[in-house]
Amino acid sequence: MVNKIWQYFSPFRGTGWQHAEYRVGGECCPTCPPGMYVSRHCTEFRSTSCASCTEGTFQDGDNGREQCFACKYCDAGLGLKVKKSCSSTSDAVCEPLDGFFCRDSNGGGCRTAQRHTVCSPGQYIGQRGTADKDTECLHCTDGTFSDGASSSCQNHTKCESVGLKLMKPGTDSTDSECGEHGPQTGLVAGIVIPGVILVALIIIAIHCKKKRALVCRRHQKKKETQEPNRELIVVLSLVVSGCVCVLGMSRSRPIRYNERIPNVNDKNWFPKTRRTGSLILFF
Repeated sequence: MVNKIWQYFSPFRGTGWQHAEYRVGGECCPTCPPGMYVSRHCTEFRSTSCASCTEGTFQDGDNGREQCFACKYCDAGLGLKVKKSCSSTSDAVCEPLDGFFCRDSNGGGCRTAQRHTVCSPGQYIGQRGTADKDTECLHCTDGTFSDGASSSCQNHTKCESVGLKLMKPGTDSTDSECGEHGPQTGLVAGIVIPGVILVALIIIAIHCKKKRALVCRRHQKKKETQEPNRELIVVLSLVVSGCVCVLGMSRSRPIRYNERIPNVNDKNWFPKTRRTGSLILFF
């Protein structure tokens, strides 16, 4: 009865007020306004009792809920920060942190974000990233370079135009390297090369001297070893020769006058008393 009387005298009568109610059992109870929740449902004799949402919770419209919604947490670990704080009548709104862009947006806010792409050396920033778009990286053309942090590529330095010598050509990520012209290079070469040759000659001379001394020592040692052998051979030769001479003389005899000269082929040309035989050595 109370609810019917309240509905009859309600200022929302005729303007759609019936939508601002909810059904509990057989009763149609008035809803609570935004920022509040139902603490006690209506009955036939009393209207709905409402209570304010506590901190960290909200209700963004008329409702018949018995509790408020929890506010959204903008997690920095997901690349988010608070764009709009939570209130009793509205949820918090999150946005990407600086250097991030939103990957999943919802109701003017962002659920998750991702860090902007960092351009690599050899690329330049075609379009810097925003809260809604990632960074656009483009490649440098021939004859230019970039370290990846610039918004454009730079031309390689032409060493000849500044009176220098090209030492190392540039790449898409590095500039050309230039060096000084002049006699310095020839002077260094004129000092270094003869010095290297001189050191090499000294090393070769020392090596040859050591090798020659080693050969001389070996030759002297060999000579000292061979000389006693030669003396021994000479002595033995003399001894053997003397023995041969003695043996030859012991077998000779004078030939008598009118004696027949024996034939060397005759087996009996030696006297019987001397058929003992002798050893004749030949060298």
